[in-house]
Order: sequence, then C-alpha cells, then structure tokens
Amino acid sequence: MTIARFKDLCVDVTCPSSMVDFWGRLIGLTSPADNPNVLVGDLPEKTIWINKVDEPRSVKQRVHLDVLTGAIEDLERLGATVQSPLTVERPWTVMEDPEGGEFCGFVRETVPVYRLMELVVDSVDPEAQARWWHGVVGGDFGSAEGKTWYWLENVPGLPFPYWVFMPVPEPKTVKNRIHWDVTAPALQPVLDAGATLLRPKDDDIGWTVCADPEGNEFCVFLPAVEES
Repeated sequence: MTIARFKDLCVDVTCPSSMVDFWGRLIGLTSPADNPNVLVGDLPEKTIWINKVDEPRSVKQRVHLDVLTGAIEDLERLGATVQSPLTVERPWTVMEDPEGGEFCGFVRETVPVYRLMELVVDSVDPEAQARWWHGVVGGDFGSAEGKTWYWLENVPGLPFPYWVFMPVPEPKTVKNRIHWDVTAPALQPVLDAGATLLRPKDDDIGWTVCADPEGNEFCVFLPAVEES
C-alpha cells in the first residue's frame, strides 16, 4: 500500500513568461489564459507550475527532465543549446534551457504529443533513493545488471514512463529548481517513512513542504479534513 500519489511538477525560473513558452512547446503542454504561469495537458498529473524566483541557476541541477524529440535541431529552434552531444556510450544529448538549466534530449523516429519521458534525480545513493520513493509512491522498482542507476515505472499517477535515480558523488547543496508534488491521505505516514518536515501549511501556503532522505524538496497536498 502506498502512502502518497504523484501530483505534478514545479519548475523555478527567473522569467516565467519566456520559460512557460519554452517548456510548453518543448513538452507539448499549453498555458490557460486565466493562469499564464501554469502548463496543462489532458491529465491533471501533466501539470507543470512555473514559479518565479529571484535567484538564477548557480550549480548543476540535481533534478532534470528528459524529453523526446524528432531532432536536436528542433530543441535548438525552441531556444535550447547543446551542452554535450550524444556519444556511443551516452545515446542522448545534454541540453540547456534558456536559463541554463540542464535537460536531456532523446531522438526518436516517432514523437508523441506529450514528450516528457522521465524525471531524473541525482543521488549519492541512487538505490536507496529509488527504494525509498518506491515505498512512498509505489509502482515497479527497476534495475539493470552492471548499471549504477535505478528507476521506478508504472507509478500510480505518473504521466511519464520513468522516474530515474542517477549516481553522483556530491551531496545536494542548494534548493532544487525542479521539484514534484504529491497528494497523501495524511502527513504523518510520509514523515514516519523518513521525510523531513521543512515547512508546514500556514496562512501563506496551502501545502506542506518536505524533503526526502537526500534533501530533495517535495510538497505534500492533504485532504481538507487533514489540513483543518
């Protein structure tokens, strides 16, 4: 039994108007006229909130998105730049968005309308991170012999195929510019599982900010009865 369900994604940016346009065209989402800083699709879980922050990107992003594309040139025409081209050992291209945030482009012959393929989280201990989130949101735990990364798939509510945890040597040092939200029937089971409470719901926010065992921020949305 899972204790939370994936809800949506949030991306911190310094210029919401241009980044809404970029991410919308990149992934295949639209922005409603009455709420220009959010991207929506045909499922609520495809929602991406574009949040304005004052601080620019300062370090390599610990959380990034992987997208599907028919050609890397298509991503460049949207305003992305190539950071590292694909290689035989790494069959994807590391890109930067207009504000310098990393994401990866995977070229495919057939590209769906919704082009987000996976959420990738850098982790000092990717197996432990993947198993922790597996215990929180469920799905299937994935690993491959001889590989050092782990993933979740078939996660309830997850609108893209994979949630991947990649090994890195360095610990998290700054607030992530991309995070995810979850819904939960109650907060205490999330905390009992090992999450850290960073900020409870208050008069300014209607959700609870937590962190996973490696410090990655995520927001927990509770039913009205639990929040009262």
